[in-house]
Amino acid sequence: MSELHLKGNVALITGASGGIGATVARYVADAGATVVATYADAADAMQSLSREIGEAGGACHAEQLDQRSPESISALVEVIRQRHGRLDILVNNAAWNVAVPFGDLDALSVDIWDRILETNLRGPFLLAQACAPLLKADGGGHVVNISSIGGITPIGSSIAYACSKAGLNHLTRCLAVALAPDVAVNCIASGLVENTRMADRAMDADAQKAARAGTLLGTGATPEDIAAQLLAFLRSRSITGQTIAVDGGVAGAMR
Repeated sequence: MSELHLKGNVALITGASGGIGATVARYVADAGATVVATYADAADAMQSLSREIGEAGGACHAEQLDQRSPESISALVEVIRQRHGRLDILVNNAAWNVAVPFGDLDALSVDIWDRILETNLRGPFLLAQACAPLLKADGGGHVVNISSIGGITPIGSSIAYACSKAGLNHLTRCLAVALAPDVAVNCIASGLVENTRMADRAMDADAQKAARAGTLLGTGATPEDIAAQLLAFLRSRSITGQTIAVDGGVAGAMR
């Protein structure tokens, strides 16, 4: 397989201060793209990643983003327009979650529900909407949404999280239609991703062990696994509207 060359491309990666987002930023920068990486509140971690990528010969610019805010999204896109004049790749990775057992409906407050849906579903839509003119400009744009197998099967850390990711999976298909033929839109549905803040927030050690044991391959994914699938999407101009599960076989076995 030929190497992926992204020199001259600009990639916006949300939620990039750690975990999947940081790893994706490293991979995309290593392929030659200029990375615009967003964070919500982990400024120190984001600046550290920017320095790391810069020292490795890449380019990474950190920008704070509240993706629940249309104004914050508009301001970010204007920064990209003014500074870079283009945008080739949008990775909707940022998400929010809190563990609420499926059976404890009373614990799933309206505030929790709204924050999860606004962050995980409305936010990616608003970002795609705001970025669409730049992504379509050269006819070769990509959007990759980072989802969860909780959006495919009725499992996960909360009903709200599962529903937000089910919505994101369908948003992927809808955006593939809306942005065709200029932009390919695809989605990665992850299972347990080892050593990430999201996994640690959603599951304790015993729950992670059980999730690992429940995979067909006996292991969770890594951020590198997610980044590798993302690069595969970026290599292709004939794949769009697809959600690929990177989960050790859990979703496929449950269908």
